[in-house]
Amino acid sequence: MSLRIYNTLSRELEEFSPLQPGQVRMYVCGMTVYDFCHIGHARMMMAFDVVQRWLRASDYAVTYVRNITDIDDKIIARSVQRGITIRELTDEVIAAMHEDIGALGIEPPTIEPRATEYVPQMLGIIEKLEQKGLAYRSDNGDVNYAVRKFPGYGKLSGKSLDELHAGERVAVLDGKQDPLDFVLWKAAKPTEPADAKWESAYGTGRPGWHIECSAMSCATLGETFDIHGGGADLQFPHHENEIAQSEGANGKPLSRFWVHNGFVRVDNEKMSKSLGNFFTIREVLQKYDAESLRFFLVRTHYRSALNYSDAHLDDARNSLKRLYTALDLVAPADVAIDWADPHAARFKAAMDEDFGTPEAIAVLFELAGEVNRTKSAETAGLLKALAGSLGLLQGDPRAFLQAGSTLDDAAIQARIAERAAAKAAKNFAEADRIRQELLEQGIVLKDSPAGTTWAAAQ
Repeated sequence: MSLRIYNTLSRELEEFSPLQPGQVRMYVCGMTVYDFCHIGHARMMMAFDVVQRWLRASDYAVTYVRNITDIDDKIIARSVQRGITIRELTDEVIAAMHEDIGALGIEPPTIEPRATEYVPQMLGIIEKLEQKGLAYRSDNGDVNYAVRKFPGYGKLSGKSLDELHAGERVAVLDGKQDPLDFVLWKAAKPTEPADAKWESAYGTGRPGWHIECSAMSCATLGETFDIHGGGADLQFPHHENEIAQSEGANGKPLSRFWVHNGFVRVDNEKMSKSLGNFFTIREVLQKYDAESLRFFLVRTHYRSALNYSDAHLDDARNSLKRLYTALDLVAPADVAIDWADPHAARFKAAMDEDFGTPEAIAVLFELAGEVNRTKSAETAGLLKALAGSLGLLQGDPRAFLQAGSTLDDAAIQARIAERAAAKAAKNFAEADRIRQELLEQGIVLKDSPAGTTWAAAQ
């Protein structure tokens, strides 16, 4: 079975084949860097980390571009508020972002362009759009895109211009000929800092948000590429506007597949900074280990809404313990994945159906059960290898299972020996007390004729 991906543009699952055989070019809208990443951002970056991992596991060479927006209104406001330059702020936040998502095992993209490095390319696109009558200069110094002059506008969101127009609140047009028009170049304001201004043929100013991604994607991947991704909230207007700009300027489809991940929700509302219901990655990692958070994000299908709560993270950690317990029981052999193996074939079929991680993870639990029954090192090796394509189960099993306990393996073995001595002396009350004490620290003792072993509590 070949890979199928849900294409937002066609609203259908489509068989995937790249423009160049064996080569995939993918662009994903990344962070606007003015504050720490929250779990909603982690979900987006995790979704496309899984996508690029599976593409590589499927023997594609992947050029993965995930941009950084390092100039916009929020960044300017935050730098002024803190009394530092825009570059100082964005460098600081980018370093924190790399630290946070690196902890989650999110692999770096092939290219990570910063918007401020591509202003000449943005101006080049704006010039093309003006020459084609798709952009116009306003009296206030802005340059705007004339939405109604682009015939395909609305094809990604599935809405007609009249439907979009009906939803607009027309209060101040800001020099626009139509309320649907959007800004390509913003004229500088006297109150803005000097490092938020660029010189251009349109006067001193800075780029609009949408033009940034059109310039960065086309400069790094070409005028048409394979996959464009991002959060569902970017479908309109950001990605719709990218299509209008890029295709209006170049006369070619921007991306063949448009892929969007679902929201993270808290109490049935989207997690976002504007609603104030967000949790930063680093806040969550103060309470939960990084792999449990990764497992929580990966085990839900990328297009589905993800409900955030401590209870769901606790469940994710306990589920991960079950998998690591199997690898702790039997040291995994170093095996290459045989895709003809029934378990591997089911795993691949799940991932090839629009990156179906829930079904793929179910296969991991099947393998863990088989490891527990058969004690097969090869089966344990297959479990570890398949999980590796999702960025899971690559740590030391005993270290993971001990995490959260104040006891290391030597201390646990010492307590087991003390319990054995108590049992030999027929001091069963003391033996029971030691068992209970260990249980309270997440350690379950298992007695057998061969001796006593331990495992993390499920």
